[in-house]
Amino acid sequence: MPFQKGESGNPAGRPRGARNRTTVLLEDLLAEDAEAIACKAIELAKAGEIAALRMCLDRLVPARKDEPVVFDLPPLDTAVDSVAAAARIVAAVEDGDLTPSEAVDLAKVIDVYAGALATKGFEKRLNKLESAANR
Repeated sequence: MPFQKGESGNPAGRPRGARNRTTVLLEDLLAEDAEAIACKAIELAKAGEIAALRMCLDRLVPARKDEPVVFDLPPLDTAVDSVAAAARIVAAVEDGDLTPSEAVDLAKVIDVYAGALATKGFEKRLNKLESAANR
């Protein structure tokens, strides 16, 4: 009997967070010698081994993640307010207060929010029309 669309052959499935047996085995093997392996990696890095040096530095100074941007947006009560917010973002880039990539990220946030406001307005209008039609 074929499976129905959207229906799993194993509804219980693999539990969330369950790890592969091979991964668990390797972690157990490495855990026994973790200190010795770390010392060897550091020794190789100090000797100028580039791969070991890169590995050590990646652990000590991980790649920088996005940091919060301090920027005052005007209130976004309606989708039209997004125009004022976009203008403020453009001005901040011109003044050097925001980088272009930060501006793009903020503009995306505004766009998503304006879309949500538009959807909310559409739903209100639709409900109003349906209510009037059902009378």
